[in-house]
Amino acid sequence: MTTPAAERTTALTPRAEANPRQARAIAWIAALHDDVTALFERLDGLARFREDTWERAEGGGGHSRVMIEGGLFEKGGINRSVVFGRLPAAAAAKLGGRGVNDGETKFFATGVSLVMHPRSPMVPTVHLNVRYFELYDDDGALRDAWFGGGTDLTPYQPFVEDCAHFHHVLARTCDAFHPSLYRRFKPWCDEYFRNLHRGGEARGVGGIFFDHFRPGEDESGLDTDGAYAFADAVGRSLEQAYAPIVARRRDLPYGERERQFQLVRRGRYVEFNLVHDRGTHFGLHTAARIESVLMSMPPVAAWPYAPEWEPGSPEARLLALLAPRDWLAERAERRRWRGRCWSSAPGSPGSRRRITCAAPATR
Repeated sequence: MTTPAAERTTALTPRAEANPRQARAIAWIAALHDDVTALFERLDGLARFREDTWERAEGGGGHSRVMIEGGLFEKGGINRSVVFGRLPAAAAAKLGGRGVNDGETKFFATGVSLVMHPRSPMVPTVHLNVRYFELYDDDGALRDAWFGGGTDLTPYQPFVEDCAHFHHVLARTCDAFHPSLYRRFKPWCDEYFRNLHRGGEARGVGGIFFDHFRPGEDESGLDTDGAYAFADAVGRSLEQAYAPIVARRRDLPYGERERQFQLVRRGRYVEFNLVHDRGTHFGLHTAARIESVLMSMPPVAAWPYAPEWEPGSPEARLLALLAPRDWLAERAERRRWRGRCWSSAPGSPGSRRRITCAAPATR
């Protein structure tokens, strides 16, 4: 049953007894969840999200919102959760926590995660998540706290301008808080979203990724309020980073060839999420609701045996785009190229005319 947007934030409060620090995180994530849900319902233009409310026996729960067979999205999910309980010291250390005691440590985590799979192979898949995590003692003394998150793009056609636009918006978002953020978090994303079992092949063209972002300790100098503002800006970035790409590509025609390649790339997406993704592993090892953990999976994927692509084909060009690159320089180069596609009109001072020129080759 779909919960009306006006009622969504009040449907469940899994951590009613939370301290003020945790209550702030819960309220932030609930508001972000509703706003991002509204964005993707507008982008789809037809379907609404189904919402399931769930509880975790060990502590906490959440909301899973899933869209199936929409006007644009074949399947998508936007989840929020608040989970808490106990972790063995080794598990807490594996998460990157500091100051943990021997034995078990209490944890608290809340976040929003989304994955949207368009039906059209001309429109990329997009992923985003932001989260807040704490480790604390039985007496409530805080041991460690950090933010994490990021967003990345998985295209199925070699539209260079879409990839450059996505990164440009993320760089602008990061730069509003500190000039080091995009410079640090873009390579982290390039390194993280790779299928190591396939020779390090990238899942997509990246974006930004960050973890263990501790207020007051990061080189950006952001305090708690600043860290909240930054994580919130990342969570809301898709309206500028992704929506214009959807508008450009959603009505483009495609055929069986494009669809089949999309399914192959979706297969790589599945492999990454099951083999490497930290969020998936965390959910599987903390008794989270399995349907919510696996909502990121596409509805259809394919694993043809040892596929090969002709050099210069759209498939081969897409694979070439996956190698990490400086997308901001790429965008600047294309903008300079567009400027060179104009020349002065002879005999008419100040007037210009369009001339024919070739696009820069995809590296």
